[in-house]
Amino acid sequence: MTEMKITAGMKREVTTKVTDENTAIAMKSGSLPVFATPAMTALMEQAAAELVDELVPDDWTSVGVSLDIQHKAATALGRNVRAEAEVERVDGRQLTFVVKAFDDAGEIGEGLHQRVLVNREKFMGKVTAK
Repeated sequence: MTEMKITAGMKREVTTKVTDENTAIAMKSGSLPVFATPAMTALMEQAAAELVDELVPDDWTSVGVSLDIQHKAATALGRNVRAEAEVERVDGRQLTFVVKAFDDAGEIGEGLHQRVLVNREKFMGKVTAK
């Protein structure tokens, strides 16, 4: 990869609705019909991954390597959830994002997420060689 187009301060947002499929009950992460922590973290990762995929060559992508988050408030069925990822730091191929999630009442989660830029072919070659 010759040129890094990803810089600190860049942001991406994605949204979803709380449905039966992304509740703690459905995802087996709890026993209540509220937005599941794994669903929130996946939405945060989605925002970061989509930001990167728009800015790297087609033969490159990013893989998540670390998540350190807090789920601070529950969100009921039918509510909308928005996650945002903001590039905090670029260190070679390693990217650090500040991630946050919100529902209509305010912030429901926050944390840090790290991704590493990889060449798709090389990465999958290593995976299949295992």
